[in-house]
Amino acid sequence: MKNVMQLGFALVLGLFLAGASFAADEAAIKANVDGVAEGINGGKDPAGYTAGDYDPYVFVMEADGGLIVHPSLQGKSLNTDKFSPVYNALVKATPGGNWVEYEWQGAQKKSYVRETASGLIVGSGYTKE
Repeated sequence: MKNVMQLGFALVLGLFLAGASFAADEAAIKANVDGVAEGINGGKDPAGYTAGDYDPYVFVMEADGGLIVHPSLQGKSLNTDKFSPVYNALVKATPGGNWVEYEWQGAQKKSYVRETASGLIVGSGYTKE
């Protein structure tokens, strides 16, 4: 009986810790996006950022959908029929930053996006489970 109770406690603790680490991931995503947006607002060239320097990656998008920073779509636009669910969610960015949700290729996505003073959109996100 003692072993069963210890196992149950371990499972509950594991679920609790998994939830806590997930919340920390959102905090890290927000911190990364806010840092990049503040850097751009402070005069840093947006093209000077590298998507892969962050986990998960950070992107920088022009308001018209052109991607300045992205690991695989840099130089392409999200303002197309193919990417419209993504683009329509990301352009909801505000200067103070906000979370947006959308579906992409059958998966639910959640991204933190923030608009810079020059109108660029900085964001990062993850696939919801």
